[in-house]
Amino acid sequence: MPSRKRQKTKYPGVYFIQAKALGSKKTERVYFIHYRRGGKLIEEKAGRQFKDNMTPAKAAGIRAQRIEGASPTNRERRLAILEGKQVEADKWTIDRIWKEYKGQKPDNKAIRTDASRYDKYLKPRFGDLEPHELPQLEIDRLRIGLRKTVRPQTAKHILALLKRIVNFGVRKGLCSPLPFTVEMPRVNNLETEDLSSEQLTRLFEAIEADKHAQAGPMMKMALFTGLRRGELFKLKWEHVDFDRRFISIVDPKGGTDEKIPLNDIARALLESHPRTESPYVFPGRGGRQRTDINKHVNQIKRKAGLPEDFRPLHGLRHVYASILASSGQVDLYTLQKLLTHKSPLMTQRYAHLRDEALRRASDLAGNLIEQTIKGTEAKRKTKKRSNR
Repeated sequence: MPSRKRQKTKYPGVYFIQAKALGSKKTERVYFIHYRRGGKLIEEKAGRQFKDNMTPAKAAGIRAQRIEGASPTNRERRLAILEGKQVEADKWTIDRIWKEYKGQKPDNKAIRTDASRYDKYLKPRFGDLEPHELPQLEIDRLRIGLRKTVRPQTAKHILALLKRIVNFGVRKGLCSPLPFTVEMPRVNNLETEDLSSEQLTRLFEAIEADKHAQAGPMMKMALFTGLRRGELFKLKWEHVDFDRRFISIVDPKGGTDEKIPLNDIARALLESHPRTESPYVFPGRGGRQRTDINKHVNQIKRKAGLPEDFRPLHGLRHVYASILASSGQVDLYTLQKLLTHKSPLMTQRYAHLRDEALRRASDLAGNLIEQTIKGTEAKRKTKKRSNR
């Protein structure tokens, strides 16, 4: 006979008993929770090990929701059903887990981007489903469909967000992990954009001839500092310290504020750049934060005869990094800090340029040594002839 003795778990207020499994000769754990609500001690069943896929962690999550009043007690649920109401408070759908996940994140660009991707791609397909109900085939169809509409890296971010939501639910004891592995799209994230010296010369000529007050200076700043497009849009005069010579990057892509050096050429550009009543260095309409400048920078790009697929601002950030890497005078760790990359893997795309610079330096050393040896030998021969 199964033991009816209460057995504690590592979670406060959660215990189980061994009982006969429904429709089987095996035994299973039946989890119970006890807590106080409104000053009253409540003890009730959380669920069965096999039938309800219940775990101690999941039972603890249910208990926390009951204590907070976020879900009804079993008695309240039974009364609601008797009254003809549909109660699904304990059903942790993807949408419900997402709201919990979002609520525990700081309000920054990263979570806003996640919210946009969730609302557009995940909620319509999976929002009403619990994680264990997610069909692998439908996730595969989403991955294949994304190939036609977004970049591979964006598709990877969307599927990674789905995994993060489910993993968050698992950690909080709200759901079980997915019974399968989500296949991620392959991403070639090592592409870099570069310009020849001739193309750079044509670009500067096109910038000087352009009449727009912001487009040309923004392109120069991207090239001189490696700032991202969004960082240029958000750049305020208060973020530029001309005395201590640095630029503060506030609320950047990675979520943590950064500082980069203000070099002489970027400093001269900003000092000569006209200020308005707006706090922004490159303001948009009405002095507000700029949200777009594609039309004007693309006009400059076309006048300079740059490749059609070259991205005027982000591409110039790559040119900045490529010039530094190919100089052979900047190590990849320093380059990572200048580009404010969170991971060295992002900077690794420039490794081949630095390796080429090191090879050139090594070849130069070899040539200089060879020339020194030949020069010494020539002097010796000359000296021997003069001694005869």
